[in-house]
Amino acid sequence: MDSIELFAKKLCCVVLKNEPLMLHTSFKIGGAADLFLFVPSVFALKRILQELSRRDLNFFVIGCGTNLLVSDEGYRGVVIKLTGDFKKVKLIDGNRLECGSSVPLASACREAQSMGLSGLEFAWGIPGSCGGAVYMNAGAYGKEISQVVQSSVHVDATGKEFMVNAENLNFSYRKSFYTKKNLVITSVVFKLEKGDPKEIKQKMLEIILRRKKKQPLEFPSAGSVFKRPPGYYTGTLIQECGLKGKRIGGACVSEKHSGFIINVEKASCNDVLLLIDHIKKTVYKHSGVNLECEIRML
Repeated sequence: MDSIELFAKKLCCVVLKNEPLMLHTSFKIGGAADLFLFVPSVFALKRILQELSRRDLNFFVIGCGTNLLVSDEGYRGVVIKLTGDFKKVKLIDGNRLECGSSVPLASACREAQSMGLSGLEFAWGIPGSCGGAVYMNAGAYGKEISQVVQSSVHVDATGKEFMVNAENLNFSYRKSFYTKKNLVITSVVFKLEKGDPKEIKQKMLEIILRRKKKQPLEFPSAGSVFKRPPGYYTGTLIQECGLKGKRIGGACVSEKHSGFIINVEKASCNDVLLLIDHIKKTVYKHSGVNLECEIRML
């Protein structure tokens, strides 16, 4: 790890040792990573991935950490956070927006609105980065990121760079070409439509007010814990089992939206896992529905 630290610093990366991952997740849960790298450019990313691959070292790329539950034991390996060039937004050909993978989805929505570009309004308020949104095909209110993505660029573990068009991204419900692959998304191009900035802003305002009314945004969480089963609403299934407000340790089923588990008092990863298991078993016993987790586990 010491040699990786020196290697990364020569590439202008900021390096932190034994960095608590709870500081980098919206759940505010997680132990320390052996090494945490802030990587500022595609060049640096390629070189680091090549070096990690050569040494056969584990790595994990973290975005905004909004859909992630990290072990209390932390991570034995290198955690990479993309910064610098990966946070840039650029307008292409009048209606296409190129966003670095670390650009928060909220920032992409704001940029699109200011340019009079419509199509991303539904994503206003979805936490996470543009890269994360493509990775899991983020969606809300009947729309998904797949409907506005034109292409993406990624780097593989050997440092090679590839572009993938939307038709080859294999989007489905909360899945994409990238799911469970060891690839690092570096940028995304959104294909949008011309619109009135005032009307777009009004749509965004309506959506965020709806979110604040129905979701427990005042507590640390990782968003919706479970995928929506076909023909059902997850929150309703959980609520019908009498689990609203159910608590294990510092983890609790939200009173506002039963599809959320919130961190009410220094919850551990184990608290959340035990609560997830209890919810799944109870819902299955009550309705015969198998709930599938939406959040990623590290």
